Amino acid sequence: MCFTKGIIIDMVFSSLFFVLFFLPLNLLLYIFMPNIKAKNIEMLIFSLIFYSWGGPRYLILLMAMVFIAWGSAVLIERYREDGQQKKMWLVIGCGALLAVLGIFKYLTFLLTNVHAVTGFPPVVPQIALPIGISFYTFQLLSYVVDVYRGEVEAQKKYWMLLLYAGLFHQCIAGPIVRYEHVAAELEDRTVRLSGMGAGIRRFFIGLAKKAVLANSCAAVADALLPAGAAELAGIPAAGLWVGMLMYMLQIYLDFSAYSDMAIGMGMMIGLHYEENFNYPYSAVSIKDFWRRWHMTLSSFFRDYVYIPLGGSRCGHLRNIFNLFVVWLLTGFWHGASWNYVLWGLYFFVFLLIEREFLGKLLDKLPSFVGHIYALIVIYFGWILFRSENMENIAVILKGMFGMNGNGFMDIQTEITIKNNIFFIIFAILASTPFFKKAKELLLKWYSYNFRIAYPVYVGQVALMLLLWALSILALVGNSYNPFLYFQF
Repeated sequence: MCFTKGIIIDMVFSSLFFVLFFLPLNLLLYIFMPNIKAKNIEMLIFSLIFYSWGGPRYLILLMAMVFIAWGSAVLIERYREDGQQKKMWLVIGCGALLAVLGIFKYLTFLLTNVHAVTGFPPVVPQIALPIGISFYTFQLLSYVVDVYRGEVEAQKKYWMLLLYAGLFHQCIAGPIVRYEHVAAELEDRTVRLSGMGAGIRRFFIGLAKKAVLANSCAAVADALLPAGAAELAGIPAAGLWVGMLMYMLQIYLDFSAYSDMAIGMGMMIGLHYEENFNYPYSAVSIKDFWRRWHMTLSSFFRDYVYIPLGGSRCGHLRNIFNLFVVWLLTGFWHGASWNYVLWGLYFFVFLLIEREFLGKLLDKLPSFVGHIYALIVIYFGWILFRSENMENIAVILKGMFGMNGNGFMDIQTEITIKNNIFFIIFAILASTPFFKKAKELLLKWYSYNFRIAYPVYVGQVALMLLLWALSILALVGNSYNPFLYFQF
């Protein structure tokens, strides 16, 4: 997968532009739109401008894929009583969407592997990956399938389906929003002051997660985990362990931050997207982890792949095959690289082990045992996810146990760890329900001892302004602003 240099520069520059100008202007104009149709048109215009920032050709691609989904769904509904015609348009629509995704995301990977074996083609084309293509493709696929199943009516207006798929809130980094969950609100919604306030609060929390926490974790992780195998071999064991911990924190804080911001922006205009994370590092098993991590992706594969294949309603071996397919696709969805495939199958193995016998054992043991087990499995899984090749995976695993002759600690690693120790502790706590529970206890104590709510509201406003200020300062002062999940 690859992004053009211009796109990356534009994304980094756009962070401040988005927060300080684009979103406020969008909300200001939205408030003064006279009716829901005008509000939707305003949201569509802003969304098209937003997505075209990475390049007009990607906007054309998005519009073309929406047209495929719109046209096939309309024809499916027209021929609802004709089973053969209906199924034909389902296959055409979904097949075309998957073909486009395959060309842009997987063709280079496929040809690279063919070239390695056969030498053909002589030159492998490097196709730039459109930002967010996996997210909006899956949304359009779920829409077409749901129309086929009769769970939603086909949207007759092309521009409304384009609004659904291209909403700048979530089209590039999720969550994967199903049409059935927002169809009614797209047509008619009311924005309340309480909803606007809750949305702003959720957005600021996500913004701070990204700009202050995730970016700082990324800087430490990349300092301790260089890309090349030769450089990795020289990192001491402590550096590798801490580097992977920081990457583990980064990927959660980064991706959940995008989901928080998307959900918050939706709430600001009366749209309610599904939750995407539920403190996944609090899981007590791998099955529990995947109930908490990227929940909209897990539910997509469950409803559109696992259950149609037969789910658990078939024989034991067929059920294992169904799980294998789901986790193979889960790995491939994240990227066109063998390490992602290995990552997906890694979780398949542990889920299978839990289903066969380990899950029952964990249920009988204290929950902290399952929690430790889950964290260990998840931690080593991220090594597969981060490493772009098998050599890097081997070097990291060997180096963690000093088998590269790299020692345990050096001066530079010790300084890096000491300089960031309090931040590391804070980032760990931020990845758990600690602050949420602390807030609930504080509010409970306050409501028990006092009867005036005004100071609570003032405190919440002050906290949001503080998070906003810290985020802006972090974005202004830090040119290191990786957009981790945009590649998916």
